[in-house]
Amino acid sequence: MIRPSRIGERIESLGKIGESNGEGVTRLALSKEYKDAQALMMSWMEEAGMQVRVDAAGNLIGRKEGSNPDANPVVMGSHIDSVVNGGKYDGTIGVIGGVEVVQHFAEEGIVTSHPIEVIAFCEEEGSRFQSGLFGSQAVIGAIEPGHLDLKDKDGKTRREALLEFGLNPDDIFHEVRRHQGELSVYLEMHIEQGPILEKENHPVGIVTAIAGPTWMEIEIQGKAGHAGTIPMRMRQDALLGASEIALALEQICLDYAGSPIVGTVGRMDVFPGGANVVPGRVLMSVDVRDVDRNRRAFALEKLRVRGHEIAQQRGLEIQFSERLSVAPVACHPEVVSVMVEEGRNMQLECPMMISGAGHDAQLMAAITDVGMVFIRCKDGISHNPKEFAEVGDIALGTELLSRVAYRYAMK
Repeated sequence: MIRPSRIGERIESLGKIGESNGEGVTRLALSKEYKDAQALMMSWMEEAGMQVRVDAAGNLIGRKEGSNPDANPVVMGSHIDSVVNGGKYDGTIGVIGGVEVVQHFAEEGIVTSHPIEVIAFCEEEGSRFQSGLFGSQAVIGAIEPGHLDLKDKDGKTRREALLEFGLNPDDIFHEVRRHQGELSVYLEMHIEQGPILEKENHPVGIVTAIAGPTWMEIEIQGKAGHAGTIPMRMRQDALLGASEIALALEQICLDYAGSPIVGTVGRMDVFPGGANVVPGRVLMSVDVRDVDRNRRAFALEKLRVRGHEIAQQRGLEIQFSERLSVAPVACHPEVVSVMVEEGRNMQLECPMMISGAGHDAQLMAAITDVGMVFIRCKDGISHNPKEFAEVGDIALGTELLSRVAYRYAMK
């Protein structure tokens, strides 16, 4: 049977790696903390009877062979990297849950026909190199050489970080990729990161579609100067221009009344950054997400037009750089149907949901059928030290995951 106590203990143990002052987890991809987390997760995979490896992109992969050597693997997974000062449930429950499924099968003496794999994808969050879903992009063959040249805040490139981690990044382009038809199905469990399940009092939900994010960086160049000597009407204040662009993004999204489109400016780096200096340059992040790819594209084009208008009015220069663009995807109808059926067998009423957050599943949809299970989280809080989900709810989701994995693994 699924063991809630083991799931809870593993969540707590993994959550201590990268913990700061008793709260908040910072576990960036390819860092020392990430290596320690991989080592711990590797030990649990081996305990569950899996053979374990780390591929050239930093993905941790555990595999348990089935009775049919020609069968395609059933794959479960998520990620174990975190945002800065994040929580201990985001991503990790999907990997821990996948390992629990494999260990549960082993303890029950279940030998599946298909192999089963559990993958902890590298840098889903993008918190280190500001470009997420790296590991799953590598698996589907979407990595380009420029992705390895991205730098972290200390100026270290992703290529350098991979080398320091003991990996050869050049192998990504010919050893990591999996092709369509090589996998049986991909299943992912994740906390909801929103308030719907809690509000409707359901421990588990079933995802029908995943919104696609586009990440951009905008550079606004003005002119720095003394805060006391430059008249207001003569300033080329890059921060005020950036602030106006952020407000423009809000209004553009609000204009699509009733739609799930969302836009966020999560970071602004201001230069030179002095309290008594007019800001001369700003780098800002933009994150726009929607389940409708065309609407997202229209919104981004409106932002570009409005950004250039603001820059011209304020005497600024502006440059837009796209860092990531992932298409929204639908979970496969058959997988959703199996999840609904098995949920009913467990006496669970699982709401059908859209995921506003991006996940590795939406990349994996390029090469296989995908399905996702959501777990209720307190107050809908995520990417925050207060992130919390009940172990009982996670165990129910893991039970559902195991039933669906069993269905596909015994075909």
